[in-house]
Amino acid sequence: MSRSIRTITAATAALLLATSCNSASDSGSSDGGDAEKSGHSARGVTDDSIKVGGIVSMTTASGYSKKDTDLGARARFDRADAEGGVHGRKIDYLGAEDDGQDPGKNLAAARKLVQQEKVFAIAPMSSVTFSGADFLQNQRVPTFGWGTIPPFCGPTYMYGFGGCMVPMPGGTITQSWPEGLKKVTDRARGKSVAILANDNDAGTFAIRTYKQSFAAAGYEVTYAKSTVPATSVPSDWSAYTKEILRSDGGKAPDAVVSVMQTPYNIGLFTAVKRAGFKGVLTDPTDYDPGLLAKSATRKALDGVHILLSFQPFEQNTADMRQFKADIRKTAGRDVPLNMHMMTGYMSADLFLAIAEKAGKNLTVGSFQKAAEGYSDTGTMVGDRRLPDGRKESFGCGALVQLRDGKYAVSSPFKCYEPIPFK
Repeated sequence: MSRSIRTITAATAALLLATSCNSASDSGSSDGGDAEKSGHSARGVTDDSIKVGGIVSMTTASGYSKKDTDLGARARFDRADAEGGVHGRKIDYLGAEDDGQDPGKNLAAARKLVQQEKVFAIAPMSSVTFSGADFLQNQRVPTFGWGTIPPFCGPTYMYGFGGCMVPMPGGTITQSWPEGLKKVTDRARGKSVAILANDNDAGTFAIRTYKQSFAAAGYEVTYAKSTVPATSVPSDWSAYTKEILRSDGGKAPDAVVSVMQTPYNIGLFTAVKRAGFKGVLTDPTDYDPGLLAKSATRKALDGVHILLSFQPFEQNTADMRQFKADIRKTAGRDVPLNMHMMTGYMSADLFLAIAEKAGKNLTVGSFQKAAEGYSDTGTMVGDRRLPDGRKESFGCGALVQLRDGKYAVSSPFKCYEPIPFK
């Protein structure tokens, strides 16, 4: 399954849509490393500041945007600064470079932030194309993002805020989706699921993963294919719905599981509803209040159960109240919350936690040493553990259902025992 990170093409932004289990090279040197050897402070670190930048797909050809990832990171850094910074150092957050979900721009953004801006760390990195991963690893730049793509799984300078969400050889598969779904379907035994993904490496890998995951939870997987074109959303879904709705011995399965992005989900779910499907619909991407602005989108996604790997915004905990207050303060007003904000916020939060543990003498070396064996409990992504997070997720998740234009928790945030990846 090994392949260079540079060959990974842009895939869907759905959870676990990954193409391989490769890790980047751990060789090379950096400004930070050289500075430490000569006794000087690390790149991007002064007596009173730590320079951090981000890389985010703010614009894409399809119109899909992760721009609020930047707001989430800024909100967390703003609170850290208001509380006195990290050992007296404020976070000099430069904001996020827009890679346009383009591999060339992603690498260019990484080079700019390190070679020109001299950042100490990248937080957040949120894009399905991470061609800058090898460069950042070789330059020893701590980099934080959502571990749903292979570069966050294995390399020593890459940190997924929820751990590694991509199953690796010898690793595990998180069971938060099928186990959480049991609360929706009442049980797994005797229940059937059909899984559909895009026709690319990412979709193929997702099918392989979720066939194992749902079967291990006790569901009968009656259909599992990666056959939907990844280059464009089909205008006619009849071929797919016909197969899916006859997959359980000639009848419809109890649940249809889509591992695709929102435009595909809208098409698929609309089609199966029109065909008379009354079972459970679920995906890992459609938790975004912005989707509710259009009545057609609300109708297409109504009733869908969406997987989250963090506490739902609807769950009333102290951490969630703090998150909402931080976003509101930085935005200057109440804004609709979305998972991109959480991606930025928790990427920044993990960086800050490790930097705090590293102590006053912050260098790349002291930061990496602090990361080894780092752990905490009860965060909005569960119990964080390093270096375990380089090879497996923290195993936590929730389901929310869109119903009548609002999201409601259908399976509360909980951590589940993972299963071995085969």
